[in-house]
Amino acid sequence: MKNHYNRRQFLRLSGSGLSGLALLPGIVSGMKSSVPTERVVETAYGKLKGLQSDGFVTFKGVPYAGSVSGANRFKRPAELKPWAGVRDALQLGNPSIQAPNQTYGINEPDPAEDCLFLNIWTPACDSAKRPVMVYNHGGGFVSGSGGSAMQDGANLARLFNVVVVETNHRLGLLGFLYLDELWGDEFAGSGNRGVQDIAIALKWVNENIERFGGDPYNVMIHGESGGGMKTSALYAMPEAAPYFNRASIESGPGLKFKSPELAAETTELLLSDLGLTKATAHKLLQMPAVQLLEAQLQLSKHGMRSLVSSFEGIGASGVGGFSPVVDGTVLPVHPFSPAACEISKNKPLLVGWNEDEQIFFSMFGGDLDAFKLTNDGLKSRLEKNFGDEADRIISTYRATRPEASPTDLYIAIYSMLSMGLGSVRIAERKSEQGGAPVYLYNFGYKSELKVPGTDYELGSMHAMDIAFKFYNVAATKGPNGTDIPGMAGSREERFQASRNMCNYWTSFAASGEPSAEGQPQWKPYDLNTRPTMRIDSQCALIDDRYASELAMWREILEPKTN
Repeated sequence: MKNHYNRRQFLRLSGSGLSGLALLPGIVSGMKSSVPTERVVETAYGKLKGLQSDGFVTFKGVPYAGSVSGANRFKRPAELKPWAGVRDALQLGNPSIQAPNQTYGINEPDPAEDCLFLNIWTPACDSAKRPVMVYNHGGGFVSGSGGSAMQDGANLARLFNVVVVETNHRLGLLGFLYLDELWGDEFAGSGNRGVQDIAIALKWVNENIERFGGDPYNVMIHGESGGGMKTSALYAMPEAAPYFNRASIESGPGLKFKSPELAAETTELLLSDLGLTKATAHKLLQMPAVQLLEAQLQLSKHGMRSLVSSFEGIGASGVGGFSPVVDGTVLPVHPFSPAACEISKNKPLLVGWNEDEQIFFSMFGGDLDAFKLTNDGLKSRLEKNFGDEADRIISTYRATRPEASPTDLYIAIYSMLSMGLGSVRIAERKSEQGGAPVYLYNFGYKSELKVPGTDYELGSMHAMDIAFKFYNVAATKGPNGTDIPGMAGSREERFQASRNMCNYWTSFAASGEPSAEGQPQWKPYDLNTRPTMRIDSQCALIDDRYASELAMWREILEPKTN
């Protein structure tokens, strides 16, 4: 059954409580809104004009590097040139070139090849030296932007006293086409331009964020889904290492990335699809960006990554896809395979996933049949992936969920396969390393809204956590004055769950130790007790969560050794 629901419209619903204009129950009382005033800050490159509102200041569309178009396509960005006078930083910058309707910002300009902009939300442009939280947007490695309404940073900045930064960076073919073996040193690192752009943005933050009230030596990087995978890559990159102190990988466990051999095969397929050879490949430099995007979309039909093959996460795309490349230079090693990378040994890490990730993927994949499974239907689906192991998988999950429906079991199984196994493996390998601590979590707050066309609730689906970690869970007012709930739903408990998540994340940003008033102490992950924090309106620290399920997956998925 095809899913007729518009993903763009749905995700826009989740951007409630934006820009600090809504009063947030239980946190902000007696605050009066006012007309924003201009605020000018001088950076190392020139003066920027932002907007100051009640309790926060925003600067949007701030350039952090030079051109990546024309002669700079597939290369490191040109140096950012200083400007004279005062430059407006009042509107979001252009996202990277991508398929239509994949960005969710308010008044966001169209995608463009020159896209290296960042946005800043800060409580004040003073000398307070607050923790800085640099968020990497989701969308895999092919879509999204740092201007999405759901991840607007105003509430997080003003209510939790941090500076929030989000970037746009190159995506897809323009950000991850591997040309090192084709054109040599001038294009070395081409398979990692998208994450290298973020590293360059981190350098900009280091040089300038003190002018925006931030501490350049107390920077946390984090991101969800594709942003989690980008964070994984940055965690292993020498170019990024000097400019961040801790990290959080959220529903995007990138243990391994693409090999040069696989990346080169993708490049060869692209040339073939475009009717080019190695001798005529230079035409890639002159083609309009829209033509390259069309070729990228066609190329994606050649291969897809597998989500169910091992504990090694989801970072590496298959032939025809785009993701970072372990090229030995920009990205010297896999971040967490076969072990946690040495370069970030002393940097604390948060890692985890949402309990009901698969709801999102089934809903937007058009698989509404997944929400009305029978026992036979569940077994049939598992047999396609696991053959004779299907009965064993069902009985293992049924033992810990005796009241679960077949759909409940399906969601639990495939949520673990897509995001859980890799997250656990990262926690294990980071703990084994014996350096800075790692903290494992599950996001568990359940939205009561229904999957369109079904009676099944959204629960803790993939991407549900974004609004919670930015405290954007308030309803918005419709034209007739009625409340329009965001993706988080309407239950009052959502505010406490969001406060808990924001407190844990911002305290981690400040000190490397997550804590939240009135909630359990979050102990670092270890290989004996294996504590996992479940994030909800009342959080719970659970030792050795999913023990029987994980033991089963290890036996089924890990290579057999003699």
